[in-house]
Amino acid sequence: MTTIDPTVAKVLDKDRPKDDSEDEDTLLEELESDTAALDAFREKRIQQLHDELHRARVMQSLSHGAYTPATDEHQVLTHTTTSKFSVVHFFHKDFNRCKIMDSHLEVLARKHFDTKFTSIDVEKAPFLVERLKVRVLPCVIAFVDGKSVDRIEGFAELGNTDGFSTKMLELRLLACGVLVREKVDEDAGGVGGGGGGGKNAESDDEEDWD
Repeated sequence: MTTIDPTVAKVLDKDRPKDDSEDEDTLLEELESDTAALDAFREKRIQQLHDELHRARVMQSLSHGAYTPATDEHQVLTHTTTSKFSVVHFFHKDFNRCKIMDSHLEVLARKHFDTKFTSIDVEKAPFLVERLKVRVLPCVIAFVDGKSVDRIEGFAELGNTDGFSTKMLELRLLACGVLVREKVDEDAGGVGGGGGGGKNAESDDEEDWD
């Protein structure tokens, strides 16, 4: 036997003389009330979506949603101080692992509008390299409200392989609070890598930059 609709049950449960016509009138009133509530919810949801779309467009205009390289240290400082959440990749143009990291960060940047993603060649950032003690490449530093909260050096925390997945990197950045929520599918795999069969990260000395 199927269950009685909650709205109908509410009408039938009322303590009053039973009259079919009265029940029908009350049911219509309840349905009208439900419709009004649904309409209000729908309007609220539409407004939320409208606000979210507007916010996304504003973020896009500020280069959020794209992985943009910085041309100098001033740009990096601007990104980290004007965005609540930011991720900076310190790289060397000749290091293959830095290129692998770039490919993953590019995917994450397109999905995480709340976070500003940027990169800079270490040769163009001597002050920041010294100030932030960047010694191993690739070096990805997470900033929240302009303060460094965490860093990923090399691939040791990413399965120790060149073939780590974008999802693995996303989860690592989520853990330090620089990303708002998960957005990469589990089966999306990795870019520039693949499964766990990539080269062991410790087998190459590219990491040791200084």
